[in-house]
Amino acid sequence: MSQPAEAVVFDIGRVLIEWDLRHLFEKLIPDREELDWFLDNVVTEEWHFQHDAGRPLAEMVPERQAQFPRYAPLIEAYATRFLETIAGLVPGTHLLVDRLADRGVPVFALTNFGADFWQMFRPTQPVLDRFGDIVVSGVEKCAKPEQAIYEIAEQRFGLLPQQIFFADDNAANIAAARARGWHAHHFTNAENLAEDLVRRGLLPR
Repeated sequence: MSQPAEAVVFDIGRVLIEWDLRHLFEKLIPDREELDWFLDNVVTEEWHFQHDAGRPLAEMVPERQAQFPRYAPLIEAYATRFLETIAGLVPGTHLLVDRLADRGVPVFALTNFGADFWQMFRPTQPVLDRFGDIVVSGVEKCAKPEQAIYEIAEQRFGLLPQQIFFADDNAANIAAARARGWHAHHFTNAENLAEDLVRRGLLPR
């Protein structure tokens, strides 16, 4: 029988906050067909991931503007209006953070988040004050699902793999965590996560 988890590690985007590039760009591109094309070809999640993995905006933005000069102002908006890609909190998850922390369960975060955007975002979310530590991919210059970032998290949090229960919305990130021996929950909503936390004895029934 595996060792029960003793600490909970949360992803942030789409687990604690509602994040989607569309939240910003639907304000700026009224034509739905053009909006879809822009998000599929210009400011894409795949391109955005370069910032999560450690590439600075000062390199990414001018390069992309040169590739798509027609959209240069919108690419600039990606850099300056990032907070508008966040629609609010994922319902219920921040309450689970509070319940765990109030119960004395150690809580941490492991997030794919660009360093430049993290500086904008971190002060806006008081719930992040509940975490003992937060590992940010853009700061570490490696991102989930790379094994190195899970190792960094273990060292920073002072935990063995089998002591960690991890909640993330991305199946690849969950698979990588389980490969290291972490307990893991593929996040879809706070209700299912709460049931899993109860099942594992991390929250009371």
